[in-house]
Amino acid sequence: MFSLSASAHQLACQRKQKEREALLESLPPTYSTPLSLQETKIHGLTIPQLVSQCNRGTLSSATVLTVYAKKTLRSHQATNCLSDIMFDEALASSSAGGWSLGFDSSDTSSNTDSTNNEFTRDQPLLGVPVSIKDTVDIAGHDTTIGYSGNVGKPVATSSAIVRLLKDAGALVHVKTTVPKGLLALETQTDLFGQTRNPHNTDFTTGGSSGGGAALLACGGSKIEIGSDIGGSVRLPAHFCGIWSLKGSAGRFPSWGCATSMRGLEGIPIISAPMANSLEDLAEFWKRVVQSKPWQYDHTCVPMPWRPINLQEEGRKLKWGIMWDDGTIPPTPACRRALSTVATALRKQGHEVVDFHPPDIAEGLQSGYKLLLADGGQQIASQLQPGEKLDGPAVGLLGVFKLPRFVKKMMSFFVKSSDPFMAQLYQNMHPRSLLEDREAIVERDEYRALLHEKWVSEGFDFVLTVPHPLPAFEHGASEKVTLMSCGYTFLFNMLDLPAGVLPVTKVDESLDCLPDDFTSSPEYQAMNSLAKGAYSVYDAKKMHGLPLGVQIAGRRLEEEKVLEGMKVIEAALREYGVEYSNAQVDV
Repeated sequence: MFSLSASAHQLACQRKQKEREALLESLPPTYSTPLSLQETKIHGLTIPQLVSQCNRGTLSSATVLTVYAKKTLRSHQATNCLSDIMFDEALASSSAGGWSLGFDSSDTSSNTDSTNNEFTRDQPLLGVPVSIKDTVDIAGHDTTIGYSGNVGKPVATSSAIVRLLKDAGALVHVKTTVPKGLLALETQTDLFGQTRNPHNTDFTTGGSSGGGAALLACGGSKIEIGSDIGGSVRLPAHFCGIWSLKGSAGRFPSWGCATSMRGLEGIPIISAPMANSLEDLAEFWKRVVQSKPWQYDHTCVPMPWRPINLQEEGRKLKWGIMWDDGTIPPTPACRRALSTVATALRKQGHEVVDFHPPDIAEGLQSGYKLLLADGGQQIASQLQPGEKLDGPAVGLLGVFKLPRFVKKMMSFFVKSSDPFMAQLYQNMHPRSLLEDREAIVERDEYRALLHEKWVSEGFDFVLTVPHPLPAFEHGASEKVTLMSCGYTFLFNMLDLPAGVLPVTKVDESLDCLPDDFTSSPEYQAMNSLAKGAYSVYDAKKMHGLPLGVQIAGRRLEEEKVLEGMKVIEAALREYGVEYSNAQVDV
C-alpha cells in the first residue's frame, strides 16, 4: 500500500512536469525569437502607456502578448519560474473583457459609441500582462500549492482578483511556482523543481511568491499577484530587486486565493501585487481599487481610492527606524541599505529617528502561537505518502512532534543563554481553543501597545529591513530558519500595510564581516537563530545581489505607503543613489 501511494506522488509529479513541457513545446516558434527594436520599446512601456495605446487601438493586446511571451519563456529558461502557461487563453479573455461589475456611470472616461449606440468604457488594465501565483484560482487550471495531491484537479471558479483582471482587460498569461505548503524561504518542489534567482542562479528567490519574483525580475510580466502571510511577497521582492506592497486585510481582493492553512484567522492571509517598477505598482493598486473589488469579493472593504501626493504637499515627514526585530540583527549589507535611506531622507530635511516598539520579540511570540496553533498538522496532512516538506518546515514540525516535557527541558537548559528560543520551545505545541483565544488577546494587546507608541511619537512611517540577509544560496534555509522573517511577519500580525523597494546591491568590500567576527562580543551575544543566519552570510559570494528596505504605514493607508515609497526614491535620487538594472537581461 505504501509503495502504491508513494508511486501516486511520483506519477503526479511526472504528469505535471510533462503537462508543462507539452505546453512549452506547443508554443509557436516566434516566441523563441529575440525581441525586435519595436518590441523592446513596447516592453518598456508603463502600465498607463500600455493601457492608453491598447484602448486607442494603436497597440493590440496580441502584440503585447507576443512581446511578453518571449520574455516569459526566456525568464523560465533562466530561472524555472512557471507552473502553467495560458497565452492563448489570456488573449481570448482580454479581448472579451466585459468591464461590468466595476462599471461607474459617473466616470468621465466613459464614452458613447455613435456607430452602434452602445455605451462603452475603456478597460483600465487592457493589455497589461499579469502573472498569477500558483495558489490563486483560475477556472480550468490546477491550484497545486506545491502538493502533488492537487495535480489533475482543475478548479471550477476563478478567484475574485482573476475575474476583476479579466473584466479589466488584463492579460493573465501564466501561473508561477511556489514552495510546497508555502511556509518556506525557498521556492522548491518535487512538482516543478527549484526556482533560481536571476541575479545569481546559485541563490534563492525566497518564498513563497518566488516564481513570480523571478519572472518579474526578468521582465516576463508587468505585475505578479502573490500572497503574503509572513512576508511572502516582500521577501522575494527584497531578494530579487523588485517592488511589492501588501495591504491591510480587506483592501485587496483575496477570495479564491488558496492556502495550505485554510481557516486561519489569527494572522490574515493577504493577496498582494509585485511589480518591476514603483510607478507600475502604484498604478496597478489604484486601478484595482477603482474597479470596486468589493463587488467581486465580499471580504473587501468598500473603500474608494484616496489620492495623496506627499511630494507636492512638500511637508517634511517623520520616519521611525526599527533597526532590529529582537531576534536576528541585520547583516552589514542590509543595514547599509537601511542606513542609506535614512541618510537620504535626512538630507531632504525629513525627521528620521530610531523607533523602539514594545518588545518585538514578545509580540512575535504571540504571532507564532497563532500561525502554528495546529502544530503544523494542516500543512503536513496535505502530503501524499512519499511526499515530504522541504527546508526549515521539516525541523519546525519535528520540534512540534517532540513530547511536551522534552520541549520544557530544552527550554529550561537554554533559558539563560537564549531566552527567545526558550520561550519558542514552550510555545511549540498544538494549542487548545482556549489557548488560541488567549493568543488572539495577546495579539490585540500588542497591536494596541504599538498603535499607542506610533501615535504618541507622531510617525508617518516606520522603516525596517525586509530580512536580515540578502538572498542566500540554495539549501541554506534550514540554517536561516523561518524565524528570520520577523521583520515582515510583524506587520502581518499587526495588519498594517507594508511595502518593499530595492535600494542598492551587496558590495563585497563595503559589506563584509570582520575576519574575527565569530569571536567578537557582538557575535557571542547573539541567540542561536541569529548565529545560524549569520553562518550563511558571505558578502563576497553575495556581491551584486539586490538589497531592499521595508516601509510600513497605518492600517488601510495603502495610498500613503505608496507615496512614501515615492518619497524614498526621490530622496535616493537626490542623494545620488538609484537602483539600477531593475530587470535582469535574460
